Amino acid sequence: MAGCRSHHTATTFYDSAAAEVCYEPAPGAPTQLTAEQPATDCEIDTVSYEAPPVFDPAAPIEHHDITLEEAIHYALGHARVMRDLGGTISTPDALLPTVYDPALAFSDARTGEEAALSAFDTTFAAGAFFEKNDREFNNSFVGDGGQLIQDLGNANLELRKQTATGTQVFLRHLMESDYNNNVGNRFGSPSNAFQAILEGEVRQPLLQGAGVQFNRIAGPNAQPGQLNGVLLARTRTDISLAQFEGSVRDLVANVENAYWDLYFAYRDLDAKKRARDYALETYQSVAIEGKYGRPKGENENLGQALEQYWRYESEVVNAQAGRTLDGTRTGNGSSGGTGRSPVGVRLAERRLRLILGMPINGGPVLRPADEPQVAPVSFDWGRLTTTAIDSRPELRGQRWRIKQLELELIAGRNLLLPQLDLVGRYRWRGFGEDLISQSNDRFGSAYGDLSGGNYQEWQVGVELEVPIGFRHAHTAVRNSEHALARARAILNEQKRDVVFGLSNAVTDVQRAFAVVQAQYNRYQAAEKQIAALDAAEQAGRTSIDLKLEAQRRLLDTEILYHQATVDYALALRNVYYETGALLGYNNILLAEGASPSCAVEQAIELSNRRTRPLDYVKRDAVIAVGTAP
Repeated sequence: MAGCRSHHTATTFYDSAAAEVCYEPAPGAPTQLTAEQPATDCEIDTVSYEAPPVFDPAAPIEHHDITLEEAIHYALGHARVMRDLGGTISTPDALLPTVYDPALAFSDARTGEEAALSAFDTTFAAGAFFEKNDREFNNSFVGDGGQLIQDLGNANLELRKQTATGTQVFLRHLMESDYNNNVGNRFGSPSNAFQAILEGEVRQPLLQGAGVQFNRIAGPNAQPGQLNGVLLARTRTDISLAQFEGSVRDLVANVENAYWDLYFAYRDLDAKKRARDYALETYQSVAIEGKYGRPKGENENLGQALEQYWRYESEVVNAQAGRTLDGTRTGNGSSGGTGRSPVGVRLAERRLRLILGMPINGGPVLRPADEPQVAPVSFDWGRLTTTAIDSRPELRGQRWRIKQLELELIAGRNLLLPQLDLVGRYRWRGFGEDLISQSNDRFGSAYGDLSGGNYQEWQVGVELEVPIGFRHAHTAVRNSEHALARARAILNEQKRDVVFGLSNAVTDVQRAFAVVQAQYNRYQAAEKQIAALDAAEQAGRTSIDLKLEAQRRLLDTEILYHQATVDYALALRNVYYETGALLGYNNILLAEGASPSCAVEQAIELSNRRTRPLDYVKRDAVIAVGTAP
């Protein structure tokens, strides 16, 4: 297609077709990979695919004013993935915080709370087996002359329960049916006989695995390095909640970052539009002077004024459309985010829509309705540090990790003890020709004999198992001690980081306010200079160079003043970010679902029992309350 560049000579490149070498694929060589699309059962698709508007600086724009509070409220209501403004599509999904993370940690089938509590659930087990035996024995007293023909059936029912103290309780019911041709059978040969057994068993650990504390930490049947009690599961949930709070805080901070970026983009655009209009007025004035042949209208002055006009026109285009540059986000310069150079109105508006969860394109263009605060603010350093050390979710999460390791160390030391169990069994037996019968004979039915309680057995004993050396357990304890020392060192360093970030934030507030005052005074001085030059121009005592330079200074001072006000707003926000009070500052409250009422009552009762003083003095019973009337 011919165009304005058709007069250029054709550009040629080195053609290597003559030297091209073709390689035949070797037999069995891999073929090209074919990427296939998976067939998913359900895919959420609420994305708006509306095209972005065509860029036209002269086209009218419909705006929608939005406050910072409305933006945060919308983001919290619509954001399912609490993304970082610096994240990309290639970010692994495991690293993306979402609103589902605490629920995933709680409901994890391996390490969640319900999974840990399931180890204490009652288990029902049953089995039934039937067999036919037909064999010959080298014993004439077995079967009929040494030939045994037997129909044998066994059935069992069992309930087993693990308690919080480590006790295992079993309740079993066994039934046996034996039809054989033994000549010595009580009921004749061949004949059938039934046994019914009701058995209870209790197994109580005395050393390893004993106690409520160990079983709540490690869970039943714990092994070194494999601990999954309900207390550890709860600490994992608390760690996830701390991470979730940090993600919500970062989301709120990024909403504010994008909001003030858009505010500054509008201010930057307004300033550059005014500078462009000033340059156009200057050019028109110089052109009129040149039309009448005056010295001020020389081509040199005319070209200088025109160059400045087109310079500002290009800056207006960039300020309106935006260049794809990074804006303000958490972690760039400061934890909460430090203001960056303008990125343009349309790009900043799309970034705000992205973080809010709005459609990227379509609808009125968002425009901030709030102004940054410029009043001086002072802080109590002692209260700030105390609040930061207590409230930062990162420190709270690390404290929960330390608590988790402390619990693992307690459980690991218990596993250094021998396995010594006290075992007790008690059994009732019943024997009869039938399993159930209306006969009044003593052995007419097995259940009838069982209910009579004529045959009772018991067994009491101990079981001991000791791994020589406890190498595995000692390794787990040493590992827990090292991990605990590491976690405590990390917590101490995190506190130093918090103090460092808080010091920077407080100092930045003071710096930003001083810069706001200085830039405001500079802006006022630049306006006075423009006014003075306009008056001098009317009197014919000024040059084009001075006027154009004054316009550039006015533009710079106006932009820098608005940049300073945004920096001050972000600096104030960063103080609340560093203290961990940003959510409370924005009236955001995170609440966990209520616990069952019975669990709350049991927790209160247990806490009162632990704190109740022991009274070893026994009062004598009151016999009389006074003389009878």
